[in-house]
Amino acid sequence: MNRNERALRFSMRRWAIGRSLLAGLCASGSISVAQAAEPSDPPVAPPPINVDYLQYGVSFVADVVLNPGPVCPADAKVPCILGSGGGLTARAGYRSPGPWYVGGAYGFSKLETSGLMRLGVLQHLGGEMRYMVTLGERTEPYFAAGLSALAFGNEWGIETFGLSTHAGLGFEIQLSRTTIVGMSLAYRPTLLFGWTDRASERRPTGVAHFLGLDIVMEAREPLRTH
Repeated sequence: MNRNERALRFSMRRWAIGRSLLAGLCASGSISVAQAAEPSDPPVAPPPINVDYLQYGVSFVADVVLNPGPVCPADAKVPCILGSGGGLTARAGYRSPGPWYVGGAYGFSKLETSGLMRLGVLQHLGGEMRYMVTLGERTEPYFAAGLSALAFGNEWGIETFGLSTHAGLGFEIQLSRTTIVGMSLAYRPTLLFGWTDRASERRPTGVAHFLGLDIVMEAREPLRTH
């Protein structure tokens, strides 16, 4: 074999090796690009803005008395009958495609009555609304307000009626398309009409002041799409 033939064979072998390396690099690059292009699991998105929802759920409530007002006058012969407590609220309402929620709620709280009632229960039934601040995220803050009729008495009896309004702030976190948790804090001035309690103490008409904390668990059901 002469020198020219050996040089030709060496050049062909080097070309074959180079072509194999190039093919391997191209294949590796294609795999990397394909892996990078694969989409990851999509995050939970906020509800579509073109869907009406039925929104319903329950909340655990803590009612803290800031001032019992005239219901517990300073010259009373017996202890105050209106203290702090806690209970449950059930609610359901309409969530619009926009920022509004409008609904109704029924709830009850067991209040401290200084032993004047076996089980002092404050019941409320009324309407409420929320205005959501849409951020395009799973967490949405909101402003809340409402108006309720009240009944207060021993166990589930009624000894007096009243009215209550509330205003406050809250937020909700969307765990999925249909599941929501949240919390709200509200100021609740409460008007109770005068009555004579079981200890024969006259409780005059007056406004008591509460601070309410709600831990909320709710669900959504789509009603229609616009």
